[in-house]
Amino acid sequence: MVEFAVTRDRSPHPRFRQHTPEAVTLASDPTRIAQTPTSGLTWANGYRARLRWSDGLIVTLAVGAAFFVRFGVTDVTAYTSPVASRFATMSLLVILVWSATISVFRSRDLLVIGVGTGEYRRVAHATTTTFGLLAIAFLVFQAETARWFFTIAFPLGLVGLLLSRWMWRQWLTTQRTFGHFLSRVIVVGSRVDVEKVVRQIRSNTGAAYTVVGAVVENADSTNARELFSDLAVSSDLGGVAQFARTLGVDGVVVAGQPSGGSEYIHDLAWHLEGGRTELILATCLANVAGPRIHFRPVEGLPLIHVEIPQFDGGKHLVKRVMDVTLAGLALLFLSPVFAMLAVLIRLDSEGSALFSQERVGRDGRIFRIYKFRSMVSAAPELLADLIANSEVNGVLFKMKNDPRVTRVGRTLRKFSLDELPQLWNVLRGDMSLVGPRPPLPKEVSTYEDHVHRRLYIKPGLTGMWQVNGRSNLSWEESVRLDLYYVENWSLLGDLIILWRTVKVVTQPVGAY
Repeated sequence: MVEFAVTRDRSPHPRFRQHTPEAVTLASDPTRIAQTPTSGLTWANGYRARLRWSDGLIVTLAVGAAFFVRFGVTDVTAYTSPVASRFATMSLLVILVWSATISVFRSRDLLVIGVGTGEYRRVAHATTTTFGLLAIAFLVFQAETARWFFTIAFPLGLVGLLLSRWMWRQWLTTQRTFGHFLSRVIVVGSRVDVEKVVRQIRSNTGAAYTVVGAVVENADSTNARELFSDLAVSSDLGGVAQFARTLGVDGVVVAGQPSGGSEYIHDLAWHLEGGRTELILATCLANVAGPRIHFRPVEGLPLIHVEIPQFDGGKHLVKRVMDVTLAGLALLFLSPVFAMLAVLIRLDSEGSALFSQERVGRDGRIFRIYKFRSMVSAAPELLADLIANSEVNGVLFKMKNDPRVTRVGRTLRKFSLDELPQLWNVLRGDMSLVGPRPPLPKEVSTYEDHVHRRLYIKPGLTGMWQVNGRSNLSWEESVRLDLYYVENWSLLGDLIILWRTVKVVTQPVGAY
């Protein structure tokens, strides 16, 4: 719920006095929309109850594991000793503190569950805080057996909690694909702003909202109904609150800046008071992730602080350490796979098993990228004859049935096995495990000014483009995802992208 600073003058904005029910034109039956099963905020309490149950079970099992490791499972008489009694009391204390801290950190808040990394971050912070506090308490009271909680319960519990939350999220995402467990909203604003918000919500598979209505400013009833034929529509800004109550929605999304400005939004917030409908403002801050946005009220003025992206520093050093560690281990364990693929490529067609090409790295530095060869050796010379058949817009060349691709090459591309030699580029420091797609020099020469921001960090072996459609993405969408990553990347986000990459590779979509 968005909070606003209000004055004592509670008189409604003139627009709200002009409300006439006749201005509302429904393209759908509002009663049917309001009764959509398992949708809206009503699902939240049930879902939170599931999370509380699973969190409590995992915490109890993790602490119980520490107890049984300490005293064993065969000698029952050990459980009745004074030491076991004290340890059991300590175990109960750990369970209570841990469970309470998970709740205090609001890890089940509706704003974080089911979307983004905030949920996982809060669970991890709650767990580390719990054991930090317990470490101080046990040190003060000189509890010698406390080490079992830190060596057994802490790692088991943390992994278990994160895995549980991930599994619940997969279930929730599946339910949302069927239209369940979504918050119903109406969108308010000008035609352009409403269209943009509706399009973005509908195109985002991770969105927690379903749009059931729209209030289009300065549009007559016929135009509004034709524009949003599958929604309940209105052209009366003054009747937004009543319109929301009629549809029984969970939120009102204000897109852009309606006429009346902040005064209108204040009055809308007042008219929504007393109900369960939230007021949501669609920010104009494009490509800015939540962790970079901070709110700071100054004498009733809500200021939004946006952190400027940093392209150097300790976080990048940790990213480099992670790159070297994971790439080195992968090269070591995958060396037999490399040898087998090299033999198959040589047997399938003439030429070297490896293919190298110049790419542009961080700050425009040229480096050679390595891949398993998936095309015939004369592929570069044959490109000129196929350039007119490119199936994507922009500077990239993509062709689903490219005749230059070999039989083995099609399998390599389908499962992204041709990219594996780039682990060597990661180890050398030319690339990172996660980052923007490494571009060709001729691509960079056609970049618009803002697209050069892709080169502010190292290109990646995988990235947001890899886990969001691969070659099915348009040039514009690929650029948008890369720029979003450049400005908002995090270590936890990198780990999530790596995990999602495994899923994409085993269930390939958009690879050709």
